[in-house]
Amino acid sequence: SMDSLLHSLWLAPLVACMVIVAIHSYLGLHVIGREVIFVDLSLAQMAALGSTIAIFAGAEPDSTRAFAYSLAFTTIGAALFALSRSRIRGRVPQEAIIGITYVVASAASLLVADRSPKGGEAIKDILVGSLLWVGWEPIVRMAAVYVGVGIFHWVLRRRFQTISLAEHDAEAQGWNLKWWDFLFYLSFGVVIAFSVQIVGVLLVFSFLVVPAAIAFQFAERW
Repeated sequence: SMDSLLHSLWLAPLVACMVIVAIHSYLGLHVIGREVIFVDLSLAQMAALGSTIAIFAGAEPDSTRAFAYSLAFTTIGAALFALSRSRIRGRVPQEAIIGITYVVASAASLLVADRSPKGGEAIKDILVGSLLWVGWEPIVRMAAVYVGVGIFHWVLRRRFQTISLAEHDAEAQGWNLKWWDFLFYLSFGVVIAFSVQIVGVLLVFSFLVVPAAIAFQFAERW
């Protein structure tokens, strides 16, 4: 029947959205707490650049090779953002580094896509993903990875929350903030490398920022 057909078409995308938003909304709290609102957009664009280069090199869009390229570029982004942390007056603010990274990654993606036989299609997939056509296998794989990332963040929750919301307390305890930032952004990059392939850059940004922004409007406690 038409109802069962619609149900089968929409159920997988709906479940995919719920799986993605479950971890993204939590990471979004850290993003807003750190006041690095566009770090997610920048990391997502780095992941997209990796995928675009993989496609240019002959890989299929949904292949392991494309994902490996995507993850490699998000790791570069994670290292860059961890190293650029500075609260000293007169230095270049981290938001500027994040913005520059996004613009460079976007421009590089356009240049690479222009040289690729599937260039136009690749750019569209980068922005909007392929959510409506997602299958159950990538959803299960993504959910398993997100559970692992979730456990990692739960075990280190107090450390990450202190660094995100009370940076001076973290510094007073002698923590190496650049190292902990790298671990945070690396876990962030793993999440984004999976989600950007399915929902694209625009929805990744929305899932990270919008729920967290609403939460901060109405809630005081973590």
